[in-house]
Amino acid sequence: SETKTPKEETPKGISPVKAKKTPSPADAERRKLRPGSGGEKPPEEPPFTYQLKAVPLKFVKEMKDIVLTEAESVGSSAIFEVLISPSTAITSWMKDGSNIRESPKHKFIADGKDRKLHIIDVQLSDAGEYTCVLRLGNKEKTSTAKLIVEGIP
Repeated sequence: SETKTPKEETPKGISPVKAKKTPSPADAERRKLRPGSGGEKPPEEPPFTYQLKAVPLKFVKEMKDIVLTEAESVGSSAIFEVLISPSTAITSWMKDGSNIRESPKHKFIADGKDRKLHIIDVQLSDAGEYTCVLRLGNKEKTSTAKLIVEGIP
């Protein structure tokens, strides 16, 4: 039985060694952190992937339908408005599935996260489905609303 006691003590004898060792892994981690925090490891990943994870592409405020009666609409303007996130996303506008180019008829207003489509001098022919397409990197979101021009009975 006497031979067993030293064996039982050996684990106890190991624990002070552990106590001595504990600072060194922490030191090693501290040493590891210095180069890591400088960003030496992640550069293989393109930096914008981090932004995409941090900022989801979204419409903070979706487009709303605009209803005008023919009498009040002709010659007036209609403004579709969206609020987007992040402000670095690119917006483009479509009517009935085809792209709208900026013209004296259609003005695109981009002010930070606020994006507007200004339809000037609304005619019956401007009625239809308008879509705002939001793009960032390889992601895409859309928001759609209608411009309804009601004829006078």
